Amino acid sequence: MKYIICLCTLLIVLVESKSPPLAYTTSYDNLDLDEILNNNRLYNRYFQCLTNKARCTPDGKELKEVLPDALSTGCAKCTEKQKENSEKVIRFLLKNKTADYLELEKMYDPDGLYRHKYEAEAIKLGIKV
Repeated sequence: MKYIICLCTLLIVLVESKSPPLAYTTSYDNLDLDEILNNNRLYNRYFQCLTNKARCTPDGKELKEVLPDALSTGCAKCTEKQKENSEKVIRFLLKNKTADYLELEKMYDPDGLYRHKYEAEAIKLGIKV
């Protein structure tokens, strides 16, 4: 009986360790986005990271790793803060850095699937893509 209980416990631990996380890390949720977006040196560092033109900071690396999943799942694992921050960044890019937005879109959405998938939601938020 003890053997079965130990085996079941081990199986549960293995399954849970292989399961994808239910949410993205919140470690970087309190970054000052305004400081990053309005500081060309900081902004360019993140942009170059996301476009494979430079090495990434730990938070840039984390963003780069989760971005494809967040796009494909509609940010299902995002916290409310992460969703707000995503909207803020998209608004900033579209208003101030259109060429950068288009470059990121070409890289992360080459077929326009996500643009089409999220178009109605963007319109509801007042975002003109």
